[in-house]
Amino acid sequence: MTTTRFAPSPTGYLHIGNLRAALFNWLIARQAGGTFILRIDDTDPERSKQEYVDAIREDLEWLGLTWDRVEHQSARLDNYEAAAQRLRDSGRLYEAFETPTELDLKRKKQLNMGKPPVYDRAALALSEDERAALRAERGQGVWRFKLDHERIEFADGILGDISIDAASVSDPVLIRQDGQFLYTLASVVDDTEMGVTHVVRGSDHVTNTATQIQMIEALGGRVPQFAHHSLLTGPQGEALSKRLGTLSLRDLRAAGIEPMAILSHMARLGSSDPIELRSTHQELIDGFDIGHFGTAPTKFDEADLRPLTARHLGSLPVDAVAGDLTAAGVPDADAARVWDVIRENIASRAEIATWWDLMQNGAEPVIDAEDADFVAEALALLPDAPFDEGSWSAWTSDVKARTGRKGRGLFMPLRKALTGQAHGPDMGALMPLLRQVRAKR
Repeated sequence: MTTTRFAPSPTGYLHIGNLRAALFNWLIARQAGGTFILRIDDTDPERSKQEYVDAIREDLEWLGLTWDRVEHQSARLDNYEAAAQRLRDSGRLYEAFETPTELDLKRKKQLNMGKPPVYDRAALALSEDERAALRAERGQGVWRFKLDHERIEFADGILGDISIDAASVSDPVLIRQDGQFLYTLASVVDDTEMGVTHVVRGSDHVTNTATQIQMIEALGGRVPQFAHHSLLTGPQGEALSKRLGTLSLRDLRAAGIEPMAILSHMARLGSSDPIELRSTHQELIDGFDIGHFGTAPTKFDEADLRPLTARHLGSLPVDAVAGDLTAAGVPDADAARVWDVIRENIASRAEIATWWDLMQNGAEPVIDAEDADFVAEALALLPDAPFDEGSWSAWTSDVKARTGRKGRGLFMPLRKALTGQAHGPDMGALMPLLRQVRAKR
């Protein structure tokens, strides 16, 4: 069975960059009728917070990316220790004692000699007495995985065939000096024991993947099919790393962006397929193909989400926004009529309340200086509310006959006088909902 996972660290809020991995893995699992695991990477007790765990679940639920089960890595520490001991027993995990300063000096020396700055495995030459002396002097060391110095090759679902010389990579640290298991070990153990078959993540993990393949094989596991998606940049190609805090999913939600707008955009962004608004999750699933994604950095502009949101809202039936209409104060009896008038003229659900307030209380008129006399003359011809379906047509016909104005010069100043806006719903449909007109006061 196809099994995928999304493994966020609860050290902050999910951002648009995290979403690519979550969405791609979710789509692969759902397309195959498989299992999608939400795996909370909370092995760091100091940085992991329950509030972020709750926020991750909330954001995914808001997007409709449901999971089949939840795993917490903090509850699996015994599994990681057992795997570490197996690697020790097989000679693939060894203790090293260099300080950060010593390692930095080694790297600088290697670079000066034109060599790759990889760990020199000096710890492997230590005797038991030397290790004991270093523990007494420095405390426990770190534990490194001993790579087999051979080429690591795998077929990437996006990047194609990958080949990495393990000799060009430092033996990765799997356990810190304080005993904390690092992501590299925890992820390998989890993927192996949970039967993960497909892993999609960022292209910055390619080297990690190569080392993890050797670790999976050393533990007797089955290597998943890997795919590494391109990293997001800003619209001008700039790095997003400094802006990701402002691109959290909860901030986008607060800004009124709709889930289907985000999902439709991200399910195609960076692929050879055109971005198209989808109305259901099943449409996203049916149209997804990981092989259609490219390798180049992918430009993301949050402004692209707004027209998709507006189009999505315009497609919704009144039942889908009933709660929003009620929250805005729209009576049930008026809900269908109000929604039909405004649905194609709002950029977010929050604007429902704005339009309802305009209908009930009128809008501050916008009257350009050159139109002041014309508008005053037109308002003198406007009957008092309530209006009906023929009021706009009858009024503008009277104004046209009296003033000689027509076209945009006739309609735009009158729209702005009644609604305070240059754009909006069809005035013939809107006018019967206007309870009063401030410009007549």
